[in-house]
Amino acid sequence: MNLSFLRKRSFQVFFAAIILLVALRLFTSKYEPSEKDLIPYLSTIWVLHSILLVFIFNFAFDRGLNRILPWKKYAGSRFLIQMILGTAMSLLSLNLSYNLIKDEFTSAPPDTGQMLVLNVYGFAIILPLFSLFFGFKFLRAWRKSELESEQLQKENVRSQMMTLRNHLDPHFLFNNLNILSSLIDKNTELSKSYLDKFAEVYRIILKTEFSDLSLLEDEMRLIDSYCYLLKIRFEKAVFIDKAIDQQDMIKAIPPLSIQMLVENAIKHNMASEENPIRILIESTKDGFIEVSNNLQEKKYLPTTKEGTGLENIKKRFEFFTDREVIIEKSDEQFNVKLPLLEIEYD
Repeated sequence: MNLSFLRKRSFQVFFAAIILLVALRLFTSKYEPSEKDLIPYLSTIWVLHSILLVFIFNFAFDRGLNRILPWKKYAGSRFLIQMILGTAMSLLSLNLSYNLIKDEFTSAPPDTGQMLVLNVYGFAIILPLFSLFFGFKFLRAWRKSELESEQLQKENVRSQMMTLRNHLDPHFLFNNLNILSSLIDKNTELSKSYLDKFAEVYRIILKTEFSDLSLLEDEMRLIDSYCYLLKIRFEKAVFIDKAIDQQDMIKAIPPLSIQMLVENAIKHNMASEENPIRILIESTKDGFIEVSNNLQEKKYLPTTKEGTGLENIKKRFEFFTDREVIIEKSDEQFNVKLPLLEIEYD
């Protein structure tokens, strides 16, 4: 249990007020001053006691609601519940303090007329205070949301730049041009087809790189061309299967997300005809596109930070949806599930 709030000055003042109440009670029981003489002291103690009770009850209530009904998800419900119950708790605090003072320090019972006036004036004071409180809350939440949005935009641009840089990697260009060079002497038709697919891949990369989202249909068209290049390069060492629901083709994801996962699978695993890499790209019933591959991890990975590509993908999805990219790894399998995004058409 976190007791750090007990160190706050407001709570120290509250407990000091309790001690003062006890001391005042002992004083009145010993010296028995007249009620008229006690009025200034009782009024001061009551005001202080009431303010602190209102603050403490609402502070605890606010913290409890932060866990149950956070502002970010339940702003409307949170506003109504906290306004109604907070006002009720505040009036209850005023009445509780009033009755305590009356019972302990005066001979007269609580007066109905005084309590009515107390609640009317209390409501008239509490309502503007709550309006100021909620105004401050909304202003702070708005400023925080603006800062988070700006930060996400910067992260998205940074991720896009990293993706483009990775796809223009000289090693990738060199490998494909080297394969093309070797094909020219052996098979002219195949080399021409390879060049067409290679150009198609780069055309799509340069066209979509700075787009926010890309249709799954367009992404799968890129994958088809990219898989053709891989098939020529690795032959029977890499197998890529696809099982995509046609209804999902009109949904969207950040550009090149699937291609990056396929590339990572090949980069981080050993591939041979005896032990090929098997990659499956499929859409799921719960609204994800899943890319999975068998694990045959290389002992010595390329000199890049592990997980950089996945972090890039996760940050780009965070900009568009609260649904998380799901990463699952076992001894034999590696799966990544990307949430499919609905596009609203005018």
